[in-house]
Amino acid sequence: MRFTYLMPTRVESGNGISEKTGEMIKELGITRILIVTDKGVRTANLLEGIERSLLAANVNYDIYDEVEPNPSTETIHKGTEYLKHYKSDAVLAVGGGSSIDTAKGIALMATNPGHILDYEGVGKIKFPPLPIIAIPTTAGTGSEATNSTVVTNKETSFKLGVLSPYLFPTLAILDPALTLQLPQGITAATGMDALTHAIESYTSKAANPVSQGFAMQAIKMIGENLTKAYFVGTDIESREKMLVASLIAGVAFSQSRLGNVHAISHTFGGVFNIPHGIANAALLPFVMKFNLPACAEQYKEIAIALGKDVAGLSTSQAAEKAIEAVIEMNQAMNIPLNIKDLGVSLEFLPKLIEDSMKSGNVFVNPRLTKPADIELMIEKAYYGILDDSITESPNKLALAPIEANNRSEEVLRPGVISTI
Repeated sequence: MRFTYLMPTRVESGNGISEKTGEMIKELGITRILIVTDKGVRTANLLEGIERSLLAANVNYDIYDEVEPNPSTETIHKGTEYLKHYKSDAVLAVGGGSSIDTAKGIALMATNPGHILDYEGVGKIKFPPLPIIAIPTTAGTGSEATNSTVVTNKETSFKLGVLSPYLFPTLAILDPALTLQLPQGITAATGMDALTHAIESYTSKAANPVSQGFAMQAIKMIGENLTKAYFVGTDIESREKMLVASLIAGVAFSQSRLGNVHAISHTFGGVFNIPHGIANAALLPFVMKFNLPACAEQYKEIAIALGKDVAGLSTSQAAEKAIEAVIEMNQAMNIPLNIKDLGVSLEFLPKLIEDSMKSGNVFVNPRLTKPADIELMIEKAYYGILDDSITESPNKLALAPIEANNRSEEVLRPGVISTI
């Protein structure tokens, strides 16, 4: 049982703690910082308390607010030029995963030569980036505690990953007060993103006892708090627990990688610009169904953590309850039960298969996966078919899909998802 565990990020958590950001940054010896965010966060006035604290601590700052969903290489390089112009010595990400990933890319390119595409893959960063401070405003990606950043290459419509211990943020600040204004759609999408992280990390071939401990705790906390945060958005306790659960799911998968959900969903972001969290949520039941034969015992444990009664059931039957729990959460939060409603087109199926198989997540997925498996998972998810007896293309079959719900316009509307 050989494994390595590394988590160098300092974490500060508490209601209202973001208003002490300036003090904490000054302790790090930082005198000028670039705030990396999106226009949605800025318009929602989520920066006000943070800016006050920076001014009070005599920390100079500039704001780069051009982050978009599925951030591109161009956005990162433009932000790097912005940082160099203002001679900032650190980056402060305020927002969802896109803002944090962008800030990581800027910090990386501020100290390393070439193009960010040069660093695709694992361990290719030559020099330590500038210090990265992350303040998440969504409970989803966990990027504030991970060693990776994901960037879209617009020329190839491909989302690529850069992984290095250098990309762990120096400091993560968790303030649930910053998540109270989240619309229901973003709460749902980011929360299911965190659950996907935890489930895929827990069942990863590269998992270890440390990562699995974090992942299982995250699953339990998300099962107990996500729908409450969705239906009672002002409940500070459920918001805080979701923020912590998102972070520890990030800690988990930074050690173990993920699986087929992420391998496929990244292609949806690259080709169709579908928000990452909602793509994960819609795909998760179908990938779990595919993986079930390889990790039934683990799915049984997940079912229990999500509150399912498995007494008297076989291991396989109990494992099915985990998939059932995920579907019920999606339905409760008005997340589509198929990927067709997200805007996926099977016209691009060959590219989706090819790009999915390029992901390193495929190789740590619990069940051995071939291109034909990716094809079948995408097609089943497109038609909403969960029948595991189907082993050929659903295009050739006349089957009724699982009952669909109305898609959530709030989840899917581009203007609302700027902070995912």
